[in-house]
Amino acid sequence: MGAENFGNTSAAGKRSAKRARVLLAARLETETGETEARLRDLSQKGALVECVQVPPVGSEVVFVRGSTRVPARVAWAGPDRVGLEFHHEIDEHEVFVHIGKRQPAKPAARGPLFPNRAAAGASRTAQAWGATVGLNLPESDG
Repeated sequence: MGAENFGNTSAAGKRSAKRARVLLAARLETETGETEARLRDLSQKGALVECVQVPPVGSEVVFVRGSTRVPARVAWAGPDRVGLEFHHEIDEHEVFVHIGKRQPAKPAARGPLFPNRAAAGASRTAQAWGATVGLNLPESDG
């Protein structure tokens, strides 16, 4: 059974959280022990993982990726894949950490091109040099 058959509704109709497609190492902690897995899809509400030992639908697991540990329920299972429904939404920043995106940083403020009189002198030198080689450089306000 795949995601498209879960709960007699379309999977796309049930999803409200944005998902990020990834390929990262992860782990599932189950009643029978730990299972190595590959994280293929991640959202704030759940994940799609590939693993050799597929836990049964409805079983409780703990999804582990880095420092993120989230209790989850196996919502659906297929050959070598399971869909996990997290018991609580993970923070959006945790999703960004795992998909390699960073929050946009503020651009650094740039100072004036010629911040002091010595630099202004360099500008006059550049204008004089430009005149000797046939360039007409604009005057600066320095």
